[in-house]
Amino acid sequence: MSEDYKQEIDRHFAWFEAKLPDKPSRFVAWLRKPSSRYVRIPLAVLLIIGGIFSFLPVLGLWMLPLGLLLFAQDVPFLQKPTAQLLGWIERKWIARERAKDAAKAAEKR
Repeated sequence: MSEDYKQEIDRHFAWFEAKLPDKPSRFVAWLRKPSSRYVRIPLAVLLIIGGIFSFLPVLGLWMLPLGLLLFAQDVPFLQKPTAQLLGWIERKWIARERAKDAAKAAEKR
């Protein structure tokens, strides 16, 4: 069961990589490799801490979900809620895109 959630997280990472420019995409792909675990976990912890202190300059709230996503790669009990959250975000994103497309189509008429 946990493997299903890991595959779901991997699918979302692959989508994210496809949206990034070449160099950041290669970095994310490298970061996802099992051999990068010793870099991924500390980076995830730093991102989570940075997200918690998002009220400070330079740091942002965007760091928290990214850190949790990276951390979920290696922590099985986080994989299910992370996969479910990513699925929810994806459904909302698709619905928003469809609504925008429908509005554009209605505008052309």
